[in-house]
Amino acid sequence: MALLKEIKSQVMKKYRRSELDTGSSEVQVALLTKRIDQLTEHFKTHKKDHHGRRGLIHLVNQRRKLLDYLKKTDTPKYAQLIKELDIRK
Repeated sequence: MALLKEIKSQVMKKYRRSELDTGSSEVQVALLTKRIDQLTEHFKTHKKDHHGRRGLIHLVNQRRKLLDYLKKTDTPKYAQLIKELDIRK
């Protein structure tokens, strides 16, 4: 269950650095966050989907690595991104 093309393009437009940017750290983190939120909702109704939960853990770890990289290279952008995405509460 991947993200819809329209949702994906909206997220890319919102978080991209330039007109042709589709793969920067900010865009990747935003897409992963959207997918994680979608899977979290899925697990509220499908509690025994353990194989899907493994995939969710993989996505969370991948997002964590990208956020660590972004924090190391561009701290103000990192702070702005976690605030916009409401990752940390």
